This record gives sequence, C-alpha cells and structure tokens, in this order.
Amino acid sequence: MRRDRLTIALAFLLAFSLGLGARPSAPLVHDDGRMRGSANAPVTLIEYSDFTCGYCMKFFRDTWPRLRAKYVDTGKVRFLYRDYPRSDRGAGLEAAIAARCAGEQGQYWAMHDRLFTTGGKLSSSTLLEDARALGLAQPAFTECLQAGRYTKAIFQDREDGIRNFGFHGTPGFVLLRTEAGSSEEPIVIPGAFPYEIFEEQIDELLARTGGKGKG
Repeated sequence: MRRDRLTIALAFLLAFSLGLGARPSAPLVHDDGRMRGSANAPVTLIEYSDFTCGYCMKFFRDTWPRLRAKYVDTGKVRFLYRDYPRSDRGAGLEAAIAARCAGEQGQYWAMHDRLFTTGGKLSSSTLLEDARALGLAQPAFTECLQAGRYTKAIFQDREDGIRNFGFHGTPGFVLLRTEAGSSEEPIVIPGAFPYEIFEEQIDELLARTGGKGKG
C-alpha cells in the first residue's frame, strides 16, 4: 500500500509536540450510547468532532464509509463519537445537543448521520425538521433541545479532548487497543487524514492484538 510517510510523520510529530501521549482514563472509552461496532472489538477509534466542521464532514463522507465497511461492521474496531464544539454557542453546539436529545429516543446515530449529511446547514428550524423526519416525539425533543440539557456533558467531551490529547480543533482521532491492561500509548491522528493513514495504523494495532488487519 502506498502512503505519504512524510505527511504522517509530521502529523504525529506535531501531535506529540503538543504534549500528547497520556493514556485516556476509562470514562473516555466506555459506551454511553455513542458507540458503533462490537464492544469487544480489539481496537477502538475515537473521533472528536463538530457537526459544522468542513473537514469533519469530509471524514464522514469520504473516509468513514470505508472504515465502517472494513473494520467496524466486521467487529475489528469499535467507534466512539465525542463532541468538540468549536464555539461555546451557535449551530455546532445546538447540533450536538440535538443528537444527544435524539439519543434519548434511541435515534442518536440516525440524527448524527443526518446532521453531517446536511453539509453544515444547521439552525434551530432545521433541527426540528430533522427530528420530524426521524419520527421523534416532538414535545420531548423540543423541550430537551431548548433546555440545552446536555450542554455540560458536551463541553466535558471537549475538555477531555484538550486535556488528554491536546486537540485544539476538529476533527481529532485517537486509536488504541481495547483490551484491559494494555500499556501502549494511544495513537493520535490530528486531522481528517486520508483513509490509507487510518488503515495502516489500524492494521498495525490489529496485528499486535492477533486480529486480522487486511480484509
């Protein structure tokens, strides 16, 4: 497989020069309803993201479908989504709250995918339209959204990304072996890199866990 060795080397050098490498604590990797794939997958991929971020949309459109098909749907990788609103108010934060509110009705991922598919055209009215399209109970969703019920938890996600991995923008990704007791430091991918970068890093981790990297 061809790869741009210089690009990935510089990216990881930049990441670790920002003080990364701390092992994430257990709360960062537990399933709170925002997990895709098998809980027993040998490798975990965490994304820190903003629904209004152009590069995050690029990852969702170009890279995520390939990662999902090869690794997540086959039980090799579990995927966790974490919020990283780039602003303390506005469309990004409202969209993150909307996804969490949809999660109360078992539709977190449906809302997540719909929000990214809109191409960043988000507003209070479009969020309500999305909820209707998904068949959500409108009064409960609207109350949750207007109350900003998950604001604190969303900002906590962002703080965890900054404190543990040094992220100062979106998207940011973390790869780590899932099994308990692993002493390896996580691999930090600071940006929407091409699919091949993720593939190579995942395959190397799978090889160390005894999993099958190449599909």
